[in-house]
Amino acid sequence: MPMRMRRGACVAVVALGAYAASAQDTGDPRAGRAKAALCAACHGMDGVSINPLWPSLAGQQRVYLANQIRAFRDGERVEVTMQPFVANLTDQDVEDLAAFYAELSPCP
Repeated sequence: MPMRMRRGACVAVVALGAYAASAQDTGDPRAGRAKAALCAACHGMDGVSINPLWPSLAGQQRVYLANQIRAFRDGERVEVTMQPFVANLTDQDVEDLAAFYAELSPCP
């Protein structure tokens, strides 16, 4: 393959990777706040849990939160108390929730 074609292919791959990464980063914190009402019962209204058995979500990394929610939803991570709450979440719901909790101040 000529050098120009290889360079063009590399540029296309990098651009496609950047597009895929930005497509994943489309969570809306305001929508996430509205969707977090059920989460608040255990994780707190502000994402800070008062029970040591339930983790605080405020200030966690967006990607981490989204991955964990998907893992619960998809059965890769099993927790019977979480399953009913995440079973019907769409990918957009997951991104919105993750964006909401990620922008909150972490617990002191």
